[in-house]
Amino acid sequence: MNTKKRAAFYLRCSTVDQHTETQELDLRQLAAQRGLEIVEVYPDYASGAKASRPALDRMMAAARRGKFDVLLVWASDRLARSVTHFLAVLDELNHLGIEFVSFREQLDTGGPLGRAVVVIISAIAELERNLIIERVKAGLRRAKAEGRRLGRPPLTVDREAVIHDRQQGMSISQLAKQHGIAETTVRRLLKQVQPAPPKTLSQPPPQTTENTASLSPL
Repeated sequence: MNTKKRAAFYLRCSTVDQHTETQELDLRQLAAQRGLEIVEVYPDYASGAKASRPALDRMMAAARRGKFDVLLVWASDRLARSVTHFLAVLDELNHLGIEFVSFREQLDTGGPLGRAVVVIISAIAELERNLIIERVKAGLRRAKAEGRRLGRPPLTVDREAVIHDRQQGMSISQLAKQHGIAETTVRRLLKQVQPAPPKTLSQPPPQTTENTASLSPL
């Protein structure tokens, strides 16, 4: 009878340019040391700030079906950087009877002490992320105060050329492609140069029979 606990790996990198092989290698060594049977690996390439990720969603669905007994991650911030989301995942895993193990922090929620340390680590990770966001915002405020332009430079369009090409019979989509602008921009430019409808001249009131008779010679 096989008494080994079934283990699943959750791996995450922020972009597709990074690789999860190093994380998986460390986790395989840890699983071998603990005598765990590896049943599934769930790699994600997404920001840790997102609560919903393809592989994470599949992993949680498998956990609810009882497909594994232990979840191994390379580091706690690979699972989530939000304390709220992180605790929600841990609570659900705990209710499902699934242990959570982090390689880098050497944490195991099999005991109450390990769970308490995981919560502290996740709080520090979220604090670090918030500090980074605040530093970015402070840099933007400083740049704005110094008069530096933020965002993309203003779009320059040869208005006369757009109008000329339109008069030559080019369509809206052709104009957009020709001048490298959006179709909405083309429509806005053409709308600005459309001549206003001519004003209707007021006509003098028609003369009545009575007035005509009064003007006839005696």
